[in-house]
Amino acid sequence: MKKATKKDIEFIKEKFIEHYSNAVTELNYTNEFELLIAIILSAQCTDKRVNIITPPLFEQYPTSKELANANLDDIKSLLKSCSFFNNKAKNIINMAKQVEEEFQGIIPKNSKELMKLPGVGNKTANVFLIELEGANLMAVDTHVFRVSHRLGLSDGKNVTQTEAQLVKKLKDDLHIFHQAMVLFGRYICKAVNPQCTQCFLITVCKTKKTFKA
Repeated sequence: MKKATKKDIEFIKEKFIEHYSNAVTELNYTNEFELLIAIILSAQCTDKRVNIITPPLFEQYPTSKELANANLDDIKSLLKSCSFFNNKAKNIINMAKQVEEEFQGIIPKNSKELMKLPGVGNKTANVFLIELEGANLMAVDTHVFRVSHRLGLSDGKNVTQTEAQLVKKLKDDLHIFHQAMVLFGRYICKAVNPQCTQCFLITVCKTKKTFKA
C-alpha cells in the first residue's frame, strides 16, 4: 500500500481542519465524572448506545461517592444493553472507589494517574484529555485506525504503532485530527460501503480496504 507523501499529509491536515476544527465528542456529558464514564462505556460500543444508557445511570449515581457504594447488579442492569457490560459495571464502580479514596472525588487530569484507574487504558485517558483540555494527544479507535491506513498515514500493525506514526506525521493540533478521523470514519470513510462520492479526501485515498483495529 502506498504511503502518504508530505504533500498529501499537508492536504489531509488542511482539509480536516477546514471540516472539523470545532468538532467535539458525540458522547453526552455535563462534567468530568460523566465524561470519563461515557468514554469507558464507549469501548466497542457506539456513542449512540452510550447516550441512551447514561442518563438513568448519571441520575441515580451523580458523583463518584454514590457510584463507589453502588450495588454491582444494579449497575449491570443499567448497562445491560452495552457490550461487555459485566466488566464495565465492575470497572466503573472500582474506578469511582479509587477516585474517592486516592483523589478525594476529583478525576485526575494526567495520563499516568488516569491510567491507574480501573477500565482506563491509554486510549481512554487520551480521549478524556483531548475532549476536556484539547490536549495535543492522539487516540486510536477503529475509525482512526481505518482512516489512517486508508489515507496512507500509517501502516502500523496495531493501535500503539498507529498512534506513534500519527503523532510523528501530524505533530500539532492532534486533538482536532483525532476528532476529525473519528467523525470522518463514522460518517464518510465507513468500514463497509464508504461514501466515496462525498469524500473530500478522495484524491489522496490509497485504498478502500477494511482494516481491523
